[in-house]
Amino acid sequence: MEVRRTAAVKLIVPDERCDDLHESARQFLYCANRAADYCWAESSYKDCVTANTTARDALYGELREETDLTANLVQEAIRRAVQATKGVVERWKQGKRVSQPEFTSWSMLYDKRSATFYRNNVSLSTVNGRVECEYELPSDSPTPYEQYVLSEDYEFRASTLQYDKATDEFYFHITTQKVDSGGGDDVEGSADTGHQTVLGIDLGVNSLAVSSTGRFWQGDDYDHWCREFEKRRGEMQQRGTQAAHNALLRLGKREEAWRKQYIHTVANDIVSEAVEHDCDVIVFEDLTDIRERLPHAKWHHVWAFRRLFEYVSYKAPERDVSVEQVEPNHTSQRCSRTDCGFTHDSNRDGEHFCCLKCGYEVNADYNAAKNIGVRYARMRQHKLRSSPTSGSGDAPVDVRLNGGTLNGESHQPIADD
Repeated sequence: MEVRRTAAVKLIVPDERCDDLHESARQFLYCANRAADYCWAESSYKDCVTANTTARDALYGELREETDLTANLVQEAIRRAVQATKGVVERWKQGKRVSQPEFTSWSMLYDKRSATFYRNNVSLSTVNGRVECEYELPSDSPTPYEQYVLSEDYEFRASTLQYDKATDEFYFHITTQKVDSGGGDDVEGSADTGHQTVLGIDLGVNSLAVSSTGRFWQGDDYDHWCREFEKRRGEMQQRGTQAAHNALLRLGKREEAWRKQYIHTVANDIVSEAVEHDCDVIVFEDLTDIRERLPHAKWHHVWAFRRLFEYVSYKAPERDVSVEQVEPNHTSQRCSRTDCGFTHDSNRDGEHFCCLKCGYEVNADYNAAKNIGVRYARMRQHKLRSSPTSGSGDAPVDVRLNGGTLNGESHQPIADD
């Protein structure tokens, strides 16, 4: 049985090496798109290449000649294209409209050879040798990389490096895997085949976070103080004096400290919400391409989303709660009623959700939070049922919902079927 854990960390990259990472990402995306061109067949999904060995044998030599990437990064770029093509082929088989995969967002995949972990930093392969990057992590708590990356019980798997242009920050999502034969008394391993209760979390602009239990962390106060800091910065910049410059630096430090403390508080609340409702797992949407999915979000929103996931990721394990991510597709447009599930863009209108099929009305962010929890539950049930070592795979997965009433409808914890 495989148990996977993800630790999200911000990296401090030496200024003189940032260009090396940017150039590496450009060449990585080039390789991934070249591979996608090779794998894609316009005429029929049967002609698409979905075998990694086939694509690698055809492209590896050429891409090594055409780029300065290491062998492992070239292979990971090819693998990304193959996996994306597989996903498109599955949708094509179902009669859905599809198009050739295209990779535009800044990101790179690293395997255990192209990324080497140490206690305080990670060494990453680039087009110009390796770069040593320190972690930026809170100092008041055990960190995920200590629990999983440096643990002898966990094995490093391929992970993703991302860059946020708006904030000029690098983030590394480290994935580790624990392999358990099924014997012994390992609690964490055995828990994966037992009962789990899930807390879904939706992140947004109007509501910074919403849980599947119906708790809202509004973004009004956060946005207000962000505007106040921005207004104050503008006033100081207009003065143009040395004193104003010094004051601007002090303001920047106060603002950063305030932001971190604010997100720390929300993260603590989310973990407490999970504990109070006996949840074993907190589930977020995958934050990849978050700026494309929320085009109206400002840079401080994206910063808050990433920080919140990072803080919850290291705080939750201290309370015996794991943190997972699921694909974000259509969680805002899908009806969360288990007897419906109708998905349509017109179901959502701003903060209001109304299912065109069954008439279910609810806050749109709360609806999305429930869908996130249910998606993880179904994903886990599918994994258990398809595993040859998991028995029947019928271990229940409950999505913790609002036990009261919302818009006149009662919501009790439900079991995924």
